[in-house]
This record gives sequence, C-alpha cells and structure tokens, in this order.
Amino acid sequence: MSIETAIADLRKVLGDRVSTSKSDLDLHGANEAHFAPCPPDAVVYPANTDEVSLIARTCYAHDCPIVPWGTGTSLEGHALAIHGGISVDMSRMDKVLRVSAEDMDASVQPGVTREALNTELRATGLFFPIDPGANASLGGMASTRASGTTAVRYGTMRDNVLGLEVVLADGRVIRTGTRARKSSAGYDLTALFVGSEGTLGLITELTLRLQGQPEAMSSAICAFDDFESAINTVIMTIQMGIPMARIEFVDDEMAAAFNAYAGADFPLKPHLLLEFHGSAASVAEQAERFGEIVADMGGSDFKWSTRPEDRTNLWKMRHNAAYAAASLRPGARIVVTDMCVPISRLADAVRETRADIAASGLMGPILGHVGDGNFHSTLLVDPANPEEKQIALDLAHRMAQRALAMGGTVTGEHGIGMGKLGYMEEEHGQAWQVMGDIKRTLDPKNLMNPGKMVRIN
Repeated sequence: MSIETAIADLRKVLGDRVSTSKSDLDLHGANEAHFAPCPPDAVVYPANTDEVSLIARTCYAHDCPIVPWGTGTSLEGHALAIHGGISVDMSRMDKVLRVSAEDMDASVQPGVTREALNTELRATGLFFPIDPGANASLGGMASTRASGTTAVRYGTMRDNVLGLEVVLADGRVIRTGTRARKSSAGYDLTALFVGSEGTLGLITELTLRLQGQPEAMSSAICAFDDFESAINTVIMTIQMGIPMARIEFVDDEMAAAFNAYAGADFPLKPHLLLEFHGSAASVAEQAERFGEIVADMGGSDFKWSTRPEDRTNLWKMRHNAAYAAASLRPGARIVVTDMCVPISRLADAVRETRADIAASGLMGPILGHVGDGNFHSTLLVDPANPEEKQIALDLAHRMAQRALAMGGTVTGEHGIGMGKLGYMEEEHGQAWQVMGDIKRTLDPKNLMNPGKMVRIN
C-alpha cells in the first residue's frame, strides 16, 4: 500500500485529471500566509460526487492522505499537504444546482465561489450575504466556518448552511440537514462538518440560506482622533440595537496603507467604515442615529453615499486590505492575526495589541469586523530575516493569549489549520479530546487533512 499506488489507480480512471506536473504541485503547495511551501504528491480534479467517493475509497485502500483545495485563500495553512498525499481540487465542481426563490435557498457544488453565486442570483432579487473578502469557494468557506464584513448582521457560514452532502474517509456519501428552516431530528451533523476544515470529510454539495436584496443601501466613513472613541462608538451602536450591515475599524496605519495602495484620501486617523441595509426610510433613520453617536464620541461628520459605485469601491478597498498593508513594506511576507473577544473587552484588546506591536518595532496595521469583537493585525516581516518572523510569531502568540484571557477565541474566522493548532487544548480543554474522538470515529486511519484541527496519536 502506498501513495504512489493510489495515484496510479486513480490515473487509470480519471486520466489526465490526475496531475503530478510541477506547476500544479507548486500551486497546491503554496499559501497566502507565512507557511513554507508544501506541495502534495498529486492533484486530482473531480467533476462530481461519485468521483470524489472513488477518490476517497482508493485513498482509504492505500492509506493515502487527502487534502481538499478550494481557491487557496485560507490563511492558516489549511490546504497544505504536510503529510503528503493527494490534493483534491474542487474547482471543476462549480455548478449552481438549484435556486428556489420562493424558499430563499439554493444548492451548489463546493467549487462555486461566492461572487459566482451572487452573479447567478442577480435576477432573483436574492443574494448570499457571507463576505470574507476573498472570492473564496463556498465549500472552503463552509469548511473554515468563514464570516467577514457582513457577519454582524447576517451571521457566519454556521448560520447560513442548511445542509450538506459529504463524502467520508471510506467513500460513503451522507447528507446532513434538510431544506426546512428548523429541525430537532437527531445530532446536528451539518454544524459538525461546517468548520471541520476537511478533517472529517469532503463537502460535495451545500444547501444555503439566501437573503432578499435590500431596498436601499448606504455606506459611510468617519474618522476619530483616537481609537478608543472609534471602538466605543461601535460598542454603543451595538448596544443601542442599530442594525448595521457592516461596521469595520481601521487604525491610522491602515488608513495610510489605503491612501498609498488605493489612492484614498483618509486623514491619518482611526476610521470606521460602515454600511446600512433596509428600506429607504430605515436606512435614513439608522444613519441619523449613528450620526448622533459619532457626534457624541467626537468623530468627524461622516461621509456617506447611496451610489452603488461608491459602495463597491469602498468595500473593494477593504477587501484588499492585506495587499494594501503589504504595500507599506514591499517584498514583505505577512503574518495575519485573528482574535475575537467579547464586545465589552474590545477597546482593551485593541489598546494592548497596539502597544505590543509598537514595542516590537514591526509594522502591523490593525483592522477588523469590530461589530462582533473580531479584529486582525497584518504583521509585515522580511522573509530573509528569521528573527523578524519570530518576533511576529511571538506577537501573534501574545494576541492569542490575550484573547483567551479576555474570554474570547484565538480565531474569529480564519480557522485552526496548522497555525492555531497549539491553542486548541487551552481554549477547549477536555472538549478538544472529544473532537479527537469524533475524528477517530469518522476517520480511523487519519487520512482526511491530517495534522489539522486535532492531534491523533
């Protein structure tokens, strides 16, 4: 039994959709973060669930690891084949299978990207709201329990996946959930697989909850003299129940990055970027109430716009924040952090993190989805300087410890992968051992994305 035999057997059936070319292996061994390249032994491109089941059965028979691949935009090394094996690239499973406008749901294959789905939905008056920034695949978004800028209103992937089709390690195909909006029938296996990062099975179909396109939308930008005022504005906005669709924080260093990279004209101060959804009347009311809070907190008059092109440009700039931050130090690699704390501790967390970064000597612009207590720092390091990388990793470690001490989590949305594995026991205690028990039950040979999420002896 061997990986080579598994590859040979798959090639007999799938032909040139089993690739061992250097370009394919290098692509599927790369990542957008700081992890070293780690190419798989082969890349396989299935076209349907039956082929994914065949791949799983073949790999199970030959003890060959399987690592799922969506678009490669994950930030914690989720899709790296650290134990070798086969990368299963879902990009050819990219069909929207069904849209039900009446029921406000859709079924898609895992390779469909969020932008492609929303393009398909334009004529229906519906949209899929989860927006992690990258044009990620929906299978990958479910696997990492992604969220993003709109989570403060629409929730995360956990709240928007109604059901799944999943291929297990031994090739069995199961379905979880239904199209009903609620159920009390048995264990919630959909929730188990959402966020499992490919360690329990390969997602081959998703049934998703859709939302109605808002009648009106407006975006706004406002600046503050200090970050505490900006954060406290967010806290008061949430506590007053103003239904923001997005509310994002950027610090003065990130504002400078936007100016340099995107030609913005932000004052070099902390800013809030926000968006309101609803009827024309409700959007106007939300903007007015928010404006009163901003004035009380000493913020600038906020610039707002209902023009679609203005909103598009604003959120495109926000989505490109990692690239904007990297432009502050050309040639740098990024170490991206991801902490989430209770909203009452957000100002403390940002204050302590800013001081920690300043003391390190590194550049590390801060931004985040502060409406749900989640923020990031993009630490910029010289790839030829291992000492700098270690300083950045030490900073990231202290941020994780800070989040846990404040009753939060080491990852609000990026997931565990390789990068956060060392914090799982501290965050979950004995529950992490239960996760390992579930993994051993569903994947007794530890072939599904091994080395991620749990440790199996």
